[in-house]
Amino acid sequence: MKKIFTTIIIFQLISCASPVKNNESIIIFEDSILNIIDRTAEIEYIVDSVSVAEGPLWDSKSSSLLFTQVPMNKIYKWNEKEGYQAYISPSGFTNFAPVIDGIGLSGANGLSFDKNGDLIIAQHGDRRLARLMNSATDDPDFETIIDKYDGKRFNSPNDIAIASNGAIYFTDPTYGFMNLSDWSFDESVKELDFSGIYKFSDETGIELISTELSLPNGIALSNNERYLYVNSSNTTENPVILRYDLENDNKSELFFDGTELAKANPGNFDGLKIHSSGNIFTTGPNGILVLSNDGRLLANIKFKDMLTNCAFDSDENYLYVTGFSFVARIALKK
Repeated sequence: MKKIFTTIIIFQLISCASPVKNNESIIIFEDSILNIIDRTAEIEYIVDSVSVAEGPLWDSKSSSLLFTQVPMNKIYKWNEKEGYQAYISPSGFTNFAPVIDGIGLSGANGLSFDKNGDLIIAQHGDRRLARLMNSATDDPDFETIIDKYDGKRFNSPNDIAIASNGAIYFTDPTYGFMNLSDWSFDESVKELDFSGIYKFSDETGIELISTELSLPNGIALSNNERYLYVNSSNTTENPVILRYDLENDNKSELFFDGTELAKANPGNFDGLKIHSSGNIFTTGPNGILVLSNDGRLLANIKFKDMLTNCAFDSDENYLYVTGFSFVARIALKK
């Protein structure tokens, strides 16, 4: 009996001394990022079997993640207590604007809270930015914030970044005209001949920042709000991230060139967010790319399918990601 007990103790000591394995899905290029990323963190797939999840947004009031399923025309909510449930339906298509019958991407896409705590929604099908006037409902009341530029309807507002003064920056590609059955575009109801990057405020109205990207997508403000980062999701022709200097006539510069990555790996430069450290977390070829504020690739986190967007919770304990078929999270270091 004594021999067996001693053997058990030795086994336990050996087990405790065994190093924790690094996660092979986390690739570190510069050790400086290890103060944020834990090499041993495991990816948790918290929602599976979804259809084009998008717009992840942390709601600190309910300690929940909000996200959209664009083809389902719904906003969903997930938290550890209640799991995954429908939250707002419909989310982005209410027959407010003309759309193409049968088009699959007509629901809400990007989400954000304004300075008053109201939910601001980029609506593909209604082709506008809208404010939700009620919540947790299948009879939502939407207030139009802006739906036209120069008298013409937007294409399909996609993603949103809101400044501390209330100004809303957003992208307007043509993904709302895409048919999921064959990935083709039907632009017969399109009114603008470009895909714009815009700023809107109550004081100054609508401002066109740029038309240089054919498919502008994810958008985020630097922590000091001087720079605006915009992803180009045109993977075949222009897989890049541009940075606009808002204090220098919105001058643009190439921030990150993903051409070589896109040749070798699936995935688009879709959504992105800025960490409190100033590092940029963006979806891209091969998962999440973590970039320094001067455009160096610091890390890569790979997931089981292509991603659409990402977000942090209020305390940056987790990075949440949405994908074509799942929602997941991975713990970060504090």
